Amino acid sequence: MRLGAVAAVAVVALLAAGGAWWWQQRGAVPAQGQAAGPRFGGGGAQAQPVSVGRVERRDMRVMVSAIGTLQSRATAVVRTKVSGELKALHFNEGDEVKAGQLLAQIDPRSYQAAFDQAQGTLMRDQALLRNARLDLQRYQELKAQDSIASQQVDTQAALVRQYEGTVAADQAQVDAARLQLSYTRVTAPIAGRLGLRQADLGNVVNPADANGIVTITQLRPIDAVFSVPQAQLDRIRERRARGAELPVELWDREQRQLLARGRLGALDNAIDLTTDTLKVKAAFANADGRLFPNQFVNVRLQVDLLKDALTVPAAAVQNNYVYLVQDDGTVTQRRLRVGVADGDRVSVEGDLPEGAQVVTDGLDRLREGARVMVIDAQAAAAKADQAVQDAGQRRAQMLRNLTPEQREKLSRMTPDERRAFLRGLRAQREGAAPTASAPASAPAPAASAPPAAR
Repeated sequence: MRLGAVAAVAVVALLAAGGAWWWQQRGAVPAQGQAAGPRFGGGGAQAQPVSVGRVERRDMRVMVSAIGTLQSRATAVVRTKVSGELKALHFNEGDEVKAGQLLAQIDPRSYQAAFDQAQGTLMRDQALLRNARLDLQRYQELKAQDSIASQQVDTQAALVRQYEGTVAADQAQVDAARLQLSYTRVTAPIAGRLGLRQADLGNVVNPADANGIVTITQLRPIDAVFSVPQAQLDRIRERRARGAELPVELWDREQRQLLARGRLGALDNAIDLTTDTLKVKAAFANADGRLFPNQFVNVRLQVDLLKDALTVPAAAVQNNYVYLVQDDGTVTQRRLRVGVADGDRVSVEGDLPEGAQVVTDGLDRLREGARVMVIDAQAAAAKADQAVQDAGQRRAQMLRNLTPEQREKLSRMTPDERRAFLRGLRAQREGAAPTASAPASAPAPAASAPPAAR
């Protein structure tokens, strides 16, 4: 009985000790989990690094994007107006020319001869006219003295009028010959840029040539033709009726570089039923000549302007929500109504104080009430760029220090072998630095040798 009582007491003690140990371990697990904090920072002590932007009020442009094509105001095929041999060319392909500038010279000799002949005929008939007028004057004096018949005077007057008509016809022939002679000098009908030459020296050219001598395309100003949705037509017409100009921007294919700024010029007279759009035309000064006909461009037409709108960075909006950074360093979600976008900002409607900070980078790691740490994105990017530059400089320095044998060996390696070789060199040089300082620390092991011997 005494032994059974002792055994029972021992079992109870063991059970009590095991229960106390289990209870202690059970309480330690939640404490450790709480100290570590949740994965996404939902109320934990660990702050998530984020980038932020400001809530600002600014004027927002209502833009319509489209794809357009540039068209020249005028295109002229320079053809000769008379037939003849091409004697001289006074231009270079691709030159900028002015209206009336001399471009080519046709052989003028036959036209010069025709002009001289017409002028000689005119001079002859002018002499006959002067003589006929003198005879008429004498006949009129004799008639006054009743010394000549009236019929003879009338005949002489008719002869004078005949010569006057002949002289007028001769003058017209001279003018026509002079005009034909002037056509041997081929000039630019409009100002613009020349294309490639279509005729060479010595060719016989004529007005019926389809290609002409050269083509001129007007570049300043130049127009862009594009289509806008029918839904924007009323707004465009309303602003044009008020006399407001509608600015237009041209961007490159990647929409990264602004090419030109202009204004809306004209609207088409009918809507395209297949696309439900209206063609419009915008004018651009093109002072630098960087715009070319038939060039495809991205067009942004400003159809309206929202004054003093509440805006946030476009990167801060995710599913119509933003994370607002509060004064205690935590974030809270705010639902918004998103409006128009202009560049890297969007207009919004919602409960956002002006000047507040909203998260723009690191949104996927946040939950309601998460603690955040604001970092400077530009400084981080600059630091990363500097690290890349430093790595590149170290690599270049390593390559300069290679021996000719190592460079020859490196040139025959595959990319993977080359990377492994350079990593080995880097590890070897990093391990050489401690080795170089080993003699300075050599006496220390010697001092501890006697205790080791003992």
